[in-house]
Amino acid sequence: MTALSLAIPKRWLPASVWLLYVVGLVPAAWYFYLGATDQLGADPVKTFELFLGIWTIRFLILTLAVTPARDLLGWNYLRYRRALGLLTFYYALMHFTVYMVLDQALDIAAVIDDVVKRPFIMFGMGALAMLVPLAITSNNFSIRRLGKNWIWLHRLIYIIGACAALHFALSTKILGLEQYIYVGLIIALILYRSYKPIGRSRKKGQGRARGARAMASSAP
Repeated sequence: MTALSLAIPKRWLPASVWLLYVVGLVPAAWYFYLGATDQLGADPVKTFELFLGIWTIRFLILTLAVTPARDLLGWNYLRYRRALGLLTFYYALMHFTVYMVLDQALDIAAVIDDVVKRPFIMFGMGALAMLVPLAITSNNFSIRRLGKNWIWLHRLIYIIGACAALHFALSTKILGLEQYIYVGLIIALILYRSYKPIGRSRKKGQGRARGARAMASSAP
C-alpha cells in the first residue's frame, strides 16, 4: 500500500508542524480563558484539571496511532509524531501542575494522603515521570547521540500508555462511553505496536528457515 501524506507543498511542511503545535495548544488556552473569566462552573479547578487530562489522553492516542495508520491505511504522518508526543507531554505537565498548584496548593502531605486514598494518581505520576526523558530526547541531536538506545528509551511509550489508561479508567467509579473508547483504543494500539516487532522477527525466522530448506533440497 502506498503511503499518503498531506497534499501540501514540501516547503510548507515545516510550517505545518509548527501550526500543529499552535492548534494543539488552543484547547488549553481556551479553557484557561474560561477559567479566568469564571465560566467553568461550580468547581473550575477540577473541570480544568479533567479537561487537560482528557486532552493528554487524546494526544497520546494520536501519537500511538501514527505508525498503525501508516501500516494499515497508508497515511504517512510520521513527520507529526514528534509534535504529537510533545503535545502529550505538555498537556500531561499542565494537568499535573493544575493538580499540584491549584488543587493541592503544593501541600505535599495532602498529595501523599490523596495518593493513599486514590492510588490511580500514582499511575498518572508514573506516566508523567516517564514522559520527561522522552520529551527531553525528542530532538535530532539525541537521536544521533543515543543511537539504538534512543529506540529502546522511547519504547517506554508502551508503559506510559498502560499507566495513562489505568489512571484514566480508575479516575471515576463508573466508566462512561468516552472512557471505554479511549482506554480500548490505547490497549489496541499498545497491542499492535508490541506485536509488530514480534511479527517481524517471526517473518525473518521463517525466511531463514525457507532459505535453509531450499539449500538443503538443492544439495547433491
